[in-house]
Amino acid sequence: MTEHSGPTPLRSAAYRIALIYSGAFVLATLLLGLLVYLAAHAALVRQVDAQIEGTALDLKARYAEEGLPDLIESIRARERLRSVDDLGFALFTPDGRRIAGRMNTGRPALGWSDIRFIDPDEGVDPARALALDLVDGTRLVVAADREPLESIDRSILTIFGAASLAILLLGIGGGLILGGYLRGRIGRIARTAEAIVSGDLASRMPIGPRGDEFDDLARTLNRMLDRIARLMDNLRQVSSDIAHDLRTPLTRLRNHLEEMDGGDACATSLQGAIARTDDILKLFAAILRISELERGAASQYFVALRLDAIVRDVAESYAPAIEDSGRHLTCSINGPVAAMGDRELVSQIVANLLDNAMVHTPVGTRISVALNGHALTVSDDGPGVAAQDRRRILQRFVRLDRSRARAGYGLGLNMVAAIVGAHNWRIAIDGNDPGLRVDVLLGRAA
Repeated sequence: MTEHSGPTPLRSAAYRIALIYSGAFVLATLLLGLLVYLAAHAALVRQVDAQIEGTALDLKARYAEEGLPDLIESIRARERLRSVDDLGFALFTPDGRRIAGRMNTGRPALGWSDIRFIDPDEGVDPARALALDLVDGTRLVVAADREPLESIDRSILTIFGAASLAILLLGIGGGLILGGYLRGRIGRIARTAEAIVSGDLASRMPIGPRGDEFDDLARTLNRMLDRIARLMDNLRQVSSDIAHDLRTPLTRLRNHLEEMDGGDACATSLQGAIARTDDILKLFAAILRISELERGAASQYFVALRLDAIVRDVAESYAPAIEDSGRHLTCSINGPVAAMGDRELVSQIVANLLDNAMVHTPVGTRISVALNGHALTVSDDGPGVAAQDRRRILQRFVRLDRSRARAGYGLGLNMVAAIVGAHNWRIAIDGNDPGLRVDVLLGRAA
């Protein structure tokens, strides 16, 4: 058997799918981090700007009320407190000289701006500043160090970067685990398929205890393999049975032809040869008809039928022959029954079942045909069929050993099964204690 190793991890669809999903989660985390970063940054900037503007307007109002000396004293008082606001102040004359405030920076432009100042501990630092001109031309500058804001931004980016890395690592690990699991499950199915291709037709797909999608697929494949196996068995049986069953009529045909030596005997032999030839033609016609039914070609001719009338007609036509053979027929029909189907084919179901009951039962057997609702039942109190053979007798050319001596080719019940299948009905064969019982569920009952 060929060793099935499967594709490499880089070419494996299972790994690709798992890694694609991991990448998608990482990308989603990065996008979320970017959105959070932008939103938090904007909110902090607005908060700092509001704080700067409020303080600047408060100092400007203090100047308007108390004058420049009081403004300078207020700035010094705020710098001595050095609160968590961590704001810087500067007061410039119109010519650019700094006359108050510890913030070491140049005279900025009027309004909002990003400036740089010299921090005694850290050197040059960026700051966010608001510059306002007072009545006498003095410029008031209130600014906030950008370092805390930048620190918060770095913290947000670091957190989401670490989260993205963790998700990426977890995704890769989970992808490898998931890919290995999928490859293992698919590999078992592939190895079983390789074994079947190599000739081990008894192999079946493994089914686990979880009942997941792989188990459903395995069950479906096993049903398909069982169906193929039955078809293969039926094909082998057909080949054997055709050779066995056609040998006798062909031998008889040959013998009849050898007996043709002229006169009345020749004419009689010719008639016998023609009859044997007709038997062979009927056999092949039946095989072709069954094949046509199994392909579903008959459904296009279906019409509304009265099943009770069809069953009654066929039973009445068979009653004389059954009585003449020493057997007894009873017919029971419980009310009208309608269904879609082919009249000729439905009639053949009843005829074949009655003919089978008549041929394979001894004299004195009681045969019953009943239509109750959408259930057609043909039963007898004859010898019956062993339980292990009841499904087999529906197959093509199957004839049980004791029936080999009787006329026929084992197609009667197979024809019934084909007609039932073409109508989407169901057939069941069971014992009748004693005898055999065949139930055909018609129309809605199927």
